[in-house]
Amino acid sequence: MLLRSRLFRSGGFLLIAGYAFCAPPAWPADVGKLIKITAPTPFANCTADGVGGQVGTNYPNTGIEPTAAVNPLDPDKLIVGWQQDRWSNGGARGLMAAVSADDRNQGAPFRIVTPGKVTECQGGPFARASDPWVDISPAGVAFYMHLAFQPDLPNGGFGPNGMLVTRSFNGGRSWSAPATLIYDTNPQVLNDKNSITADPELAPVVYAVWDRLQDFTIGAGNGDKAAVAPSGGHDGVLMARARHNALKSAAKAATTLPAVQFVGPAYFSRTTNFGFSWETPKIIFDPGDNAQTINNLVVVTPDGAVIDFFTHIFTDGTLQINLVRSTDKGRTFGAAINAATINSATGVVTPDAQEPVRDASILYDVAVDDRTGALYLVWQDTGFASGVNNVAFSTSHDGGLTWSTPVRIDKTPANANPLRQQAFIPAITVGPHGVLVMTYYDFRNDTSNGQESTDYWALFCKSRAADCTNPANWGGEKRLTNTSFDMLNAPEAGGHFLGDYMALKRAGESVYPVFGEATGKNQTDIFTRKISFEDEDLAAGN
Repeated sequence: MLLRSRLFRSGGFLLIAGYAFCAPPAWPADVGKLIKITAPTPFANCTADGVGGQVGTNYPNTGIEPTAAVNPLDPDKLIVGWQQDRWSNGGARGLMAAVSADDRNQGAPFRIVTPGKVTECQGGPFARASDPWVDISPAGVAFYMHLAFQPDLPNGGFGPNGMLVTRSFNGGRSWSAPATLIYDTNPQVLNDKNSITADPELAPVVYAVWDRLQDFTIGAGNGDKAAVAPSGGHDGVLMARARHNALKSAAKAATTLPAVQFVGPAYFSRTTNFGFSWETPKIIFDPGDNAQTINNLVVVTPDGAVIDFFTHIFTDGTLQINLVRSTDKGRTFGAAINAATINSATGVVTPDAQEPVRDASILYDVAVDDRTGALYLVWQDTGFASGVNNVAFSTSHDGGLTWSTPVRIDKTPANANPLRQQAFIPAITVGPHGVLVMTYYDFRNDTSNGQESTDYWALFCKSRAADCTNPANWGGEKRLTNTSFDMLNAPEAGGHFLGDYMALKRAGESVYPVFGEATGKNQTDIFTRKISFEDEDLAAGN
């Protein structure tokens, strides 16, 4: 700090003794203490869901797939959600939540709570839950969305399933009984891959989106409709990947599916009264027969536009990130716009044993700058020079109408073993002063020592001072894991699984990544740490 007192700034330059020098990039100044959020399972003594009588392998003491939100009224309060005790074939014994203490940055523990009576181990009616998603309105009301379901039926059909929302009016310390947005008992129907977004300006308004898959091959009872994919234990991502591969193979062989086998439109509901009631769900995009959406995510731009992004799986297996826009707060939506094509020939495998990793290879993440309205996308893509999964980036500065050419932005270095160049499960957010923060996993520290060494990283670009479509303007990389963990220890759920997504949230002048690590054989935990910024440098636009 003594040196800094002898310097001052003018027009983006450092002036020292009358000489002007270009200011060096100002990257985050500090990465705080690694904080463990999860604890041993609260379901150890639960017998209500009859674990021994269900199909699949259950993994106690696994915290999987974190979601997070920051209270706009109190940026010192972070709510984190996750799947607790994951099943190998879809869902978990319940979704949990944790609320941070005021001084969490010094390592204070999180308070773990049950976010509503949803699963049987939580006093609710359902055996399993999945796809946690939490957000907080400008009035401080928290909303937690759950995919809740019963196990698959003996004939392979889906058990009853639906989308539920619980609320908290006290910062996440306690939660309401769940409200049901949709509930299906048709064994051909699966509601899947949900998210919830509170309007940042209209406190009573909250948007919920998901895909509703109907598989007509289930229970067809004839040879004309060979199923594209098995039901998969209510695991919509695994099913979508199987459909994507089957459709690509059929297109390559110049064949077509013999009949309408499935549909998967995007569904939408909203509340305009803080969740006391929800509108009847409606289709906001229908991709047609033998096509589907997945990974619906809503953002709201500063001009009030409500934009739903989704992965669109076409009948020929093409994967695109599409969006539909609403200028009337979700009453109506326009036609689909293509933001990017996902080149996802293969998923991630571990570098040495080449065991599959449950990654985000047909998914993506999106962020919006709440001042400029710029939109940012990241996803896994195999279309770059390395030929393996890397992190692709694209941006729009006109509300999603047009998008920049995708570029690779991760900093995973070249390696004689190309599988150590894989980068996966990216997340993105807009930090203080428009600094973009992107997080991801890779294997760069892996060696031939009998384990698959994995780490989590943060990378930065100053979007209001530099062109982030130039990969050279991404830098300041920070390691977020203290030590490498062995990916082979992560439980099996269509590959070694930490989650289809990780959380990344701005809180005031800081950013908090929330991510998973394998901490023992078939055990995982959720962690966070504070990323601080040099306010003086950022305010100068450097």
